[in-house]
Amino acid sequence: MKALFALLKEYWGILCRPSVYFSLGFLTLGGFIAGIIFWGGFNTALEMTNTEKFCVSCHEMRDNVFVELKETIHYTNRSGVRASCPDCHVPHEWTHKIARKMQASKEVWGKIFGTIDTRDKFVALRRELAEHEWARLKANDSRECRNCHNFEFMDFTRQSKRAAAMHSTSLAKGEATCIDCHKGIAHKLPDMHGVKGW
Repeated sequence: MKALFALLKEYWGILCRPSVYFSLGFLTLGGFIAGIIFWGGFNTALEMTNTEKFCVSCHEMRDNVFVELKETIHYTNRSGVRASCPDCHVPHEWTHKIARKMQASKEVWGKIFGTIDTRDKFVALRRELAEHEWARLKANDSRECRNCHNFEFMDFTRQSKRAAAMHSTSLAKGEATCIDCHKGIAHKLPDMHGVKGW
């Protein structure tokens, strides 16, 4: 036990004053290599959590919202272009992505404490969960929608009259955003009883 304590004390001394034991060049190179390893590991973990496979690895997502997504045009369509969970729920830009990841860490607590671990619990909280996501999309002007959908490339002549009217006026002027009209586009709407306009 004394030998272990002495060894730990020696290593602690090296960690506290590394310049006494190692050259500046060695420390600089070592720090650079450690930084690359840390950054690579961090980004690898970040990208692993940005996959549909990761999102549906828990049954709460797989058995509830993912099943619904499979029935929409965002999952299967004539062009074969498919939106996955991170496309709509995780921003592409790094700073926004990190902020969203920190925000989503609350979902880990939900998993641990079983907040929506049954279908009944999910249905009971569905509207609250949807309203949080709608508010997020409203606040960022539907940024994730705009990663794929762009007004500059829309052909209004191929849209319905109503869609063309909305896209060319309210949305184009910034008076509204995608989520204002497209709630329930990829997942079923919760019970909207009592909500104005529904």
